Amino acid sequence: MLIHPWDSAHDGDEWRSWLCTRDFGQLAANGMDGGPPVVVPTHFLFDGDKEIVLHLARPNPIWAALEANPTVLVSVHDDFAYIPSTWRSDSPENGVPTSYYASVQLTCAARIVDDREGKAEILRRQLAHHQPDGGHGVMAADEGPYRKLLSALRGLRLDVVGVRAKFKYDDHRPVEFRERIAKELAERDLPGDAGARAQQLRRMAARLQSASDYAG
Repeated sequence: MLIHPWDSAHDGDEWRSWLCTRDFGQLAANGMDGGPPVVVPTHFLFDGDKEIVLHLARPNPIWAALEANPTVLVSVHDDFAYIPSTWRSDSPENGVPTSYYASVQLTCAARIVDDREGKAEILRRQLAHHQPDGGHGVMAADEGPYRKLLSALRGLRLDVVGVRAKFKYDDHRPVEFRERIAKELAERDLPGDAGARAQQLRRMAARLQSASDYAG
C-alpha cells in the first residue's frame, strides 16, 4: 500500500480510534508451496492496543497456512468514495479522478487457540461486543448451548507487530478545494459518501488546528 506523507495517520491514536469502530476485515496468510495468499473475510475484535481475537471454522483452509507461517496481515478499509474528474478541476478535460478511503493494515503474529476454555473466552468477548444486549445464552467450555460446538472451531489471537495506516482524502490540496469536494459528496450522497466526507472534514479540521497551535 502506497502511503504519501499527506495520507499517513497523524499519530497512533488516529488509526486506533478509527479501527476500534470497525470489526470486519480480511485476514491474509502466506500461501503454501508457492501458492497465492489465503484470504479470509471475517469479523474480529480489536482490543484498542495490540491484540486482535477471532474464531474460524476448523475446516477453514487458512489453518495449514498459519501452521507453516504464523505471520499474517489483517486488512480493514472503509469510508471510501469515488471522486470524479469533474470535481477535482475547474476544467473537466484536465481533472484527474481518484478514490477516497481509509485503510489500516496490521502485521500480526498468530497464535492458534485450541483449548476449550481459551476458545470460549474468545467467543465470550466477541459475543459481548456484537450482542451487548445479551440473548446469546451462556458461553462456557463445559455448559450452555455452545459447549458441543467448540470442537468445530479454532480460535486466533493475533499480536500486532506492525501497522500501516492510510487516510486518502486529498490532504495536500488547498482547503477551498477540499471544501468543494465535501460539498459535492454531501449533495451526491451515495453509499460511502457520508463516511468519506466525515473523514475528510475531520482530517482537515485537525490539520487546521495543528497549524493554528503552531502559529500560536
